[in-house]
Amino acid sequence: MTGVRTALVIGGGIAGPVTALALRKAGIEATVHEAHPGPSDGVGAMLTVAPNGLNALKVVGADDVVRAVGQPVPGMVMGDSRGNRFVESPGLSGLPASQAMARSDLFRVLHDHAVANGVRVEHGKRLVGVDETPTGVTARFADGSTATADILIGADGIRSTVRTLIDQDAPGPEYGGVLSFGGIATGSGVPAEPGVMHFVFGAAFIGYWAQPDGTIVWFGSLPHAEPMTSAQAREVPSADWMARLRELYTDDDLASTLLAHSDPDELFVTGPMEMMPPVPHWHRGRMVLVGDSAHAPSSSSGQGASLAVESAIELARCLRDLPDASSAFAAYENLRRPRVESIAAAAARTNRKKAGEDAAPSGPPSFPTPEQMLGPVHRHLIDWDQTVTA
Repeated sequence: MTGVRTALVIGGGIAGPVTALALRKAGIEATVHEAHPGPSDGVGAMLTVAPNGLNALKVVGADDVVRAVGQPVPGMVMGDSRGNRFVESPGLSGLPASQAMARSDLFRVLHDHAVANGVRVEHGKRLVGVDETPTGVTARFADGSTATADILIGADGIRSTVRTLIDQDAPGPEYGGVLSFGGIATGSGVPAEPGVMHFVFGAAFIGYWAQPDGTIVWFGSLPHAEPMTSAQAREVPSADWMARLRELYTDDDLASTLLAHSDPDELFVTGPMEMMPPVPHWHRGRMVLVGDSAHAPSSSSGQGASLAVESAIELARCLRDLPDASSAFAAYENLRRPRVESIAAAAARTNRKKAGEDAAPSGPPSFPTPEQMLGPVHRHLIDWDQTVTA
C-alpha cells in the first residue's frame, strides 16, 4: 500500500469526480477543486460513452447513473449519401451499448454521484500555483485560499494548468483543421433506426442518430484552415455557419436534407476539433495528470470521455498497490500511454480526411469489420482486483 493518504483533484468535469471516487475506493481521501462557481450546466454539445468507458465506470458504481441520462446506441452503420451500406453492426457481442448524451448531463450525474458517495467538491477554486515539500503539496487558488495533501492530480482538461506546472514547456492542444457542429433535424424523413449510429461518407462526412421522439441528432465538420477558439466560433451568427454547412453539403442529398430541416438557432457550435499531441511528462514530484490534461484524443475517436474514466481508475489502482507516489505514477503512465496514444493517432488520421488533407480513394471505401475496427478499443477491461506491479 502506498504511503499516499490524501489527494487534491484539480478539475470537476469527467475525470475529476471519477478519480476521486476511485481513490476513495482505494482508501485515499480526495477532494475535487473546480474552477467554475457551480456544477456545469449547458456546457458542450453531445458525446458518447463507449462500452469500455461504461465498464470502467462500473468499478465506482457510476455506470447506471450514466445510463440513466444516456440513449443506448449499440448499432453502427457506415455508408454513403446514396444509401449504400458498407459496414453494419448491431453492436459487439457481450458488450454494453454505447450511450449518447449531452456533455452537461454527464458532468452533472458524475458530480452528483461523487458527492452522494462522500466526495467533497469545492467550487470557485481556480488553481494558480503549487508549492511542494518533502512531505506534501499545497495548491494555491485565485481566491487566496490554499489546500494541502500528499499528492495533486491534474484533471483540468485540455488546457491544463497542472500540465504547465509539471513542465513549463509542455505542448498545448493541436488544431485538427476542422470546426465541429451539430444540430437536430425535425421531420426530415431521413431513415434512421433507433439505437443505430450512422456514419456517412459523401461530399463531406456527417454522422447522425435518431432520438426516441423521432428527431435526428447530427454532427459534422467544416474544414477551416485558420484555427478559431470556441468563443470566437460562437461569436459568428449561427445562421452564417448554417449557410456555410449547407453549401458544403450541397451535393450530398442525405446531409443537405438533415440540414434543411434543422433550425439555425439550435445549431451546436462546438468549435475547433482539437487533440493533445503526446505529452512528454505526465508527472513530476507529487503531481500527476489524468484524462484530457494528459491524453485528449480528438472527438473523431469517440473515446475522450471513456479514456479519461479508464485512466482515473488505473491511477487509483497504482496508488493503491505501489509503495510510493513516484513508482505509482510511473506504473500508471506505462499502463496508459501506449493505448491512449494509439487511439489518438487513429483519430488524427480521421481528422485529416475530414479536413480534406488526404485524397479520397477512388471507388467504394474499404472498411475493416466492426470487430476489427472497434474490438481492441471497446473490449478493454480493467480488473480492479488485480494487483499492480511496478
